[in-house]
Amino acid sequence: MRRSLKLLLQRFLVAALGVVTVWLIVFVVFKVADRRLPWILAVAITYATAAYIILPYAVRMGLKILHRRRVPSYTTTGDGLPGDPVNVLLIGTRQQLCDAFSTANWAQADPLSLTSSWRMVCAFLLNSPYPTAPFSTLYLFGRRQDIGFQKCIDNSPRKRHHIRFWALSLDRAQATIGTVRFWRNTDCPPDDEVAVWVGAGTRDTGFSLTRLTFQVTHATDSDTNVERDYIIAELKDKGVIKDIISYRAQQHLQVDRVNRYITDGEVTAASLAVRS
Repeated sequence: MRRSLKLLLQRFLVAALGVVTVWLIVFVVFKVADRRLPWILAVAITYATAAYIILPYAVRMGLKILHRRRVPSYTTTGDGLPGDPVNVLLIGTRQQLCDAFSTANWAQADPLSLTSSWRMVCAFLLNSPYPTAPFSTLYLFGRRQDIGFQKCIDNSPRKRHHIRFWALSLDRAQATIGTVRFWRNTDCPPDDEVAVWVGAGTRDTGFSLTRLTFQVTHATDSDTNVERDYIIAELKDKGVIKDIISYRAQQHLQVDRVNRYITDGEVTAASLAVRS
């Protein structure tokens, strides 16, 4: 009975948050913009404000109300929603990681900034090459990705193989794997330290909008198992990884679909074989 009342209260608060959010977007932001600007500009400003400020904040608040406390085997977006599944682990130094993907003819992604974002938008619209295009930000271990690599498909910025990595101290990983502390560790080890590079690899296929907040983003292939196997095959073919093993995450999700992705829960691990 007590649990039912708590769940009912949570749903009421989330519903109330939704009503307030819609009211704020329609009757405050749009109304003010419509009074001062041409209709088309009012719509554009309302969309930008809603998609990138109001809705992300509302989603974060809603998730706090729902109190989701699962140990993830996937990354999260800035809104706190499930992102790309974790599917690759590589062990070595940062330089070994960079050398491995360079040898496999993958490019390191540019840092996300206003300049690189604008260049990416132009390249996307004009379908012009941008082999080092930036990635959107995903979170793991309480921080954004440390580094990312990509390989264009048909020399197009709209389609690409790509993977984000988060570094985790090897000693810390061995001591905490399979526990909540493993996923909540925010410490990034020094670049010259042998670390576990936890990766989330997916393949971009075109244009899409994010769920709930409707932000512009890449559409991705839902089958991340295929992308994981492709990345490992690329590195193996160049001889830059060794001791390849696959294992199922100790604490995986209860469902097979996460944020429209299909994953078998397997993570492929390997040691980097290139010299540091």
